[in-house]
Amino acid sequence: MHSTGNVYVGVIGSRSCSREIGETAFETGRLIAVQGWILVCGGMGGVMEKACEGSFTSGGITLGILPGNCRKHGNPFLSYSIVTGLAEVRNSIVVKSCNGLIAISGSHGTLSEIAFANLYNIPVVGINTWEFPELETGERRLDIKKAETPQEAVKLLRISLGKS
Repeated sequence: MHSTGNVYVGVIGSRSCSREIGETAFETGRLIAVQGWILVCGGMGGVMEKACEGSFTSGGITLGILPGNCRKHGNPFLSYSIVTGLAEVRNSIVVKSCNGLIAISGSHGTLSEIAFANLYNIPVVGINTWEFPELETGERRLDIKKAETPQEAVKLLRISLGKS
């Protein structure tokens, strides 16, 4: 593992996921640990848990920004957790805590985090997640760099963060 300083990378996605999406999240988390980055997420199950498992079991640090009032409801692969009691409102905190995000699949919560990231000028790379067509003016509604694999997602995020 090599260190690149304190780079915080969010992994965002659904609280439940298929086996295939779980494997993608696990590999993404593992690669985040290999980079020496700190993985930030909403701290719950699904994509968040599988990404944390991949990072944690590879020696990485994981941070969960929990929606509820109880630390024990977070997934078991969190190095650290913050209890917010804010439900989905905590999505803004997840995003603001990151230098960049990788969105994997996801539903409306993931969409809100992508929108917050765009608002805060935080780069987002997506794997099998929301896509937005260009407007008639040629502008994009929301900016998400598309990746097909965890390896490509980490590479694109490294470039976006000026780490390549």
